[in-house]
Amino acid sequence: MGGEKRSNAQRLRDALEDDIINGRRTPGERLDPEALGREFNVSRTPVREAIQQLVASGLVTVSPKKGTFVARVGIDQLIEMFEVMAELEGMCGRLAARRISEEELAGLREALARCEAAAEAGDPDEYYYENEEFHHRIYAASHNTFLAGEARQLKQRLKPYRRLQLQVRQRIGGSLAEHREIIAAIERGDASAAEEALRQHVLIQGERFSDFVASVREFEKPLSGAG
Repeated sequence: MGGEKRSNAQRLRDALEDDIINGRRTPGERLDPEALGREFNVSRTPVREAIQQLVASGLVTVSPKKGTFVARVGIDQLIEMFEVMAELEGMCGRLAARRISEEELAGLREALARCEAAAEAGDPDEYYYENEEFHHRIYAASHNTFLAGEARQLKQRLKPYRRLQLQVRQRIGGSLAEHREIIAAIERGDASAAEEALRQHVLIQGERFSDFVASVREFEKPLSGAG
């Protein structure tokens, strides 16, 4: 029985995490435990366990006497998280430029080609997923398992907001140009240039900062009365 409850809790956690990360459940949205139990045909215990796990990961908050809500991240905290993400990605780029194998480099070029195809098709969702693959290949090429794991974890936490970035007008074209600069630095083994190119690729600053803030506020606008 205990194993079944754990599997039900994990199934529910994974489904809710996927909904939150992909924007189907948005910041500030209330999660009704009873409704979740009915929707996933599970008892109260798996629902409670799943919510506890999501709270631990920072995706959900519990407010006494108010309920359980999808976490709403403040702009200041978001910017801090992106700053840390930029440093992690920069480190991955620096190590990848020194350690990448010919096979990994070929895979990175293929990932870039798929990004280019998605951009040409004008498909921001497809570009987003190909962009994820491009970055994951750089993490792997760093040959530092701990660093790659930390980068993936924070990237996952920022996923809804990274998707928002790509919806800003002209951002996909800019992102693609930055990808080409990153891969060029890695190809020639220029660790410093690869590190800086990836840092700048992830950092949100200047005009991109104001565009990003406007996108986040628009994203959360319908939920302004929640919680």
